[in-house]
Amino acid sequence: MGKPAKNEFDPKAFLAKVGAGKTILNIKKNQHVFEQGDVADTVFYIQKGSVKLTVLSEQGKEAVVGILEPGQFFGEGCLNGHRLRIATTTAMEECVITSITKEAMIAALRAERKFSELFMAYLLTRNSRVEEDLIDQLFNSSEKRLARLLLLLAHFGSEGVPQPILVDISQETLAEMIGTTRSRVSFFMNKFRKLGLISFNGKIEVHNSLLNAVLHEKPEIERDDSTSKA
Repeated sequence: MGKPAKNEFDPKAFLAKVGAGKTILNIKKNQHVFEQGDVADTVFYIQKGSVKLTVLSEQGKEAVVGILEPGQFFGEGCLNGHRLRIATTTAMEECVITSITKEAMIAALRAERKFSELFMAYLLTRNSRVEEDLIDQLFNSSEKRLARLLLLLAHFGSEGVPQPILVDISQETLAEMIGTTRSRVSFFMNKFRKLGLISFNGKIEVHNSLLNAVLHEKPEIERDDSTSKA
């Protein structure tokens, strides 16, 4: 099996280096990458760290609508005609982020098939996640929404061993993401811990039993809000 040509395009290497229309940003914890209402003319790619995506309503209510991690893009709405940012992005820890101008992004997508495939895979995955989030919000209790969110944040697989949530995330943020109150999240987290579904060891660790409880709709995870109103 022959080695790849030296000049073969590597999308990850392309995103990791400074170049025409590209800048590498070092973002400190709690620093905004961009704010809601800013001009949208750049796409970003996370090399290291995590970013919180928040939206502020006209009534002044703020909601966390996503947490982005290494390997994910954000700000791509500028490619679809968005002139202004519709959300605020804030670093949850020290981050290394690639900034790509709209023009450089479009040129790379047109010229490099592998880069287009990488970006398309991201868009399809994100679209599926948005659909799943909507279904979750419409049909599941706040308790079950929290359980699903913890599993997603832990990138839970089938290993059967506790999976730590590497992102330092507060109960307030968890509450905003699932549309309930901090007190309810605290109640559910304590309940999950007592049931052995999660544990705390510096980081939140998610156990296989939580996945089983969600998948098999065990009674410990309520199906409706009759006993767990948000």
